[in-house]
Amino acid sequence: MYIPKYFKVTNVDEILDFVQKNSFGTIVTTEKGKPIATHLPLGLNKQGDDYYISGHIAYGNPQWRTFETCEDVLVMFQGPHAYISSSWYGHKEVPTWNYQAVHVYGKVSILEKDELIEELKSMMKKYEVHGENPISWDKLSSHLLESELKGIVGFKIKVEEIQAAYKLSQNQNETDYLNIIDQLKNEGNPNSKQLASLMEKKLKN
Repeated sequence: MYIPKYFKVTNVDEILDFVQKNSFGTIVTTEKGKPIATHLPLGLNKQGDDYYISGHIAYGNPQWRTFETCEDVLVMFQGPHAYISSSWYGHKEVPTWNYQAVHVYGKVSILEKDELIEELKSMMKKYEVHGENPISWDKLSSHLLESELKGIVGFKIKVEEIQAAYKLSQNQNETDYLNIIDQLKNEGNPNSKQLASLMEKKLKN
């Protein structure tokens, strides 16, 4: 990923926190030179000194069959993004787009059944915890679970390289930066408001 110096993020803890909060990612592999992508909820965990991204894919999805032949896998995570109008600057400037994006590269391997079950339990716990009536693995029918397990393939990716870009108008002067925040707040869509909030937090750091 091309990352101008203004927008490059190198703080590992900050990047990992971003991945945890924006965990619906895109996994990319290749088959005979052709890219294949699937959009999936993904987990992030640490084992020893290494980080792993884990998830599962439908058995009927042919992408999982490329896991054993691909040398590297790319996983992309994206945060809020929004159009930035050139009219929001106090000087002549072209329009642009602000965003957050993280690319992770690594080696992928297939999970054994017991590993897959642990991955599913972990994912359920993460996403059910905020519900009024959270469902746990143990509350589901064993017959249903066994049936569903036959229809998915679990995987984990050992993280070997991380690239992160937060393009949040860091290269603009303070007056324009503050005006961009105000304009984003007035856009009336969730992405713009989230982006404005992120930019405000950057001012306090």
